[in-house]
Amino acid sequence: MDRPLDTEQHPLVRKLESAVDLTSVERDALIAVPMTVRDLRANQDIVREGDRPSQCCLVLEGFAFRYKIVSGDRRQILAFHVPGEIPDLMSLYLRTLDHSLASLTPARVGFLQHRVMRELMLRHPRLAGLFWRETLIDASIFREWLTGVGRRRAPARIANFFCEMFVRLDVIGMASDNSVPLPITQEELGDALGLSAVHTNRTLQELRSKNLFSFEGGRLTVLDWEGLKVAGEFDPTYLHLRRDDPDREA
Repeated sequence: MDRPLDTEQHPLVRKLESAVDLTSVERDALIAVPMTVRDLRANQDIVREGDRPSQCCLVLEGFAFRYKIVSGDRRQILAFHVPGEIPDLMSLYLRTLDHSLASLTPARVGFLQHRVMRELMLRHPRLAGLFWRETLIDASIFREWLTGVGRRRAPARIANFFCEMFVRLDVIGMASDNSVPLPITQEELGDALGLSAVHTNRTLQELRSKNLFSFEGGRLTVLDWEGLKVAGEFDPTYLHLRRDDPDREA
């Protein structure tokens, strides 16, 4: 169905306002953007590698992920996406998708026509700048993941990832009592961090023994924020959050 969302419901407004204060005109312009809202089951492709889409996808509820398949059946997860993010924003300017995007969980997504998005950015240049900023942060996160997979030991990879996801979910208001939803399996965690299922399981057990976090039932609860940061060599600079010092007290 095609419909706008109000301010209280609009994850994109909430996401952008985690970085800057939008004007009432900008906020109203975002809310007025029409979208086709669809409910997806878990692990349903949204766009596939090789597609040439005419719309991009806003995550409204649930989680999504980007991935590539190599050697026929081996999956590399490239990124996880949370509500308020537009994972395929690059499709505005890159005509052919070079990777696939799928729902990680049951999800609600909004499809935004490229034509409408281009018109929005022409009318509101600061919003265009904010969308550009989001793509740059996306690239920054990718560089951090690449560094982790290439150079960090498995415990540091997982701890760093948990720190990142906690902060990303915290800034959009999804944290409560030092806990965030993180509905990923050990297999998906391994596919993202370049670890086998056995290695992922063993590493999680090693980290749990240090009482840094609890990770079960699709939730991550931080028990020792400073200890988790140290274990993951986590410096939130690459997330380019609103505040100069985005650290929190757990």
